[in-house]
Amino acid sequence: MAHTPQRRTPRRIVDGVLFLDKPLGLSSNNALQKARWLLKAAKGGHTGTLDPMATGLLPLTFGEATKFSQTLLEADKVYEATVLLGVTTTTADAEGEVLATMAVEVSDAAIEAALVQLRGEIDQVPPMYSALKHHGKALYEYARAGIEIPREARRVTIYGFECLGRDGDSLRVRVACSKGTYVRTLASDLGALLGCGAHLTALRRTRIGPFELEGSISLADFEALPEAGRDAELAPVDALLVHLDVMLLDAGQAHSFTHGQAVQVCSDAVGRMFRAYAGERFLGVGTLGDGGMMAPTRLVATGNQ
Repeated sequence: MAHTPQRRTPRRIVDGVLFLDKPLGLSSNNALQKARWLLKAAKGGHTGTLDPMATGLLPLTFGEATKFSQTLLEADKVYEATVLLGVTTTTADAEGEVLATMAVEVSDAAIEAALVQLRGEIDQVPPMYSALKHHGKALYEYARAGIEIPREARRVTIYGFECLGRDGDSLRVRVACSKGTYVRTLASDLGALLGCGAHLTALRRTRIGPFELEGSISLADFEALPEAGRDAELAPVDALLVHLDVMLLDAGQAHSFTHGQAVQVCSDAVGRMFRAYAGERFLGVGTLGDGGMMAPTRLVATGNQ
């Protein structure tokens, strides 16, 4: 029987940002590839990973918007999580193997006192089960092979760490933190301070930078939309740049700027980045240098907007 080659889904130019509510059990990359397939998008990226056991806000970028995927890597984040006291695991979360089980005899006051110690600027040792690299290989690969790699503590900021409720040995908590924070390490540290051990059993990201979970769409709801409806869910290419001030350029300036040339603008904020526009048309991002000259940092293909 003759082999019939499978037809590949044709890709198309799609530009914009999808604020996705990532489902449980799916990696960030798998969520991206699913959304990209639904959009038939030629190019896509995401703005920082969530573990498969984590759910919540995951902004995905497509086309020209992928040029700004790095923007949110530096952003502060907010999570809601569930922490189980009395049980420690190899990964500090529910995906690991149980290491020890201890009796839990801690008061609400003791929990609050421990939470206070974990707020503010703290030094946090990244977990072995993480995607951080050592000699080009992810730490979790060493961990699976039973190899412990020494890790240096990193300074992170915990803006808020509060208990939202307690059900026996299970705590619902909210964490507001700087980039690079591992919430499961916070859960483990909380258990250590309380003397009973603990691990993370659920994690949901509710905010990243200025963006809230309420503005997102689930993958199931996105898939249920017709193709035109999916396109309508995309925010514009410049959606991740709302933290940058706007610089309006006239036609001559815009022509020079989009051809890679610095242009004279009315500002003395040397070193600051701006969103550059010609009217309502987004051109890209520029950085202000000496003498009021703004040079293009990253341009978009203006025909794709």
